[in-house]
Amino acid sequence: QVQLVESGGGLVQAGDSLRLSCAGSGRTFENYAMGWFRQAPGKEREFVAAINWNGNNTFYASSVRGRFTISRDNVKNTWYLQMNSLKPADTAVYFCAADRFPYRPTVSETAVQSLKASKYWGQGTQVTVSS
Repeated sequence: QVQLVESGGGLVQAGDSLRLSCAGSGRTFENYAMGWFRQAPGKEREFVAAINWNGNNTFYASSVRGRFTISRDNVKNTWYLQMNSLKPADTAVYFCAADRFPYRPTVSETAVQSLKASKYWGQGTQVTVSS
């Protein structure tokens, strides 16, 4: 059974940091771009960050650029989202997703749309930032 499992969420104060992890199992995702999305209560799911298959190209939503960093460890089949300077507006359930197509060299809006259409999604981890 192929699974993506997020972890690392929690309750923090504004200005704090968290690192989310997304662990893949059941198959390797080392050749696939990965992304993070989030969904706040009453809002649509939105893109946060994406990373290409070998980790040398990244793409961020403007709301998190400069504060969040996406990375990956293909040996561990795990991907990360380092979140610094957290704000109450970052409160949401965070999801990871795997791209549908391998060896995507760069990530951009095209990759975001491909991630959204993927069948490989995690169950989400809650991040709550208090003011």
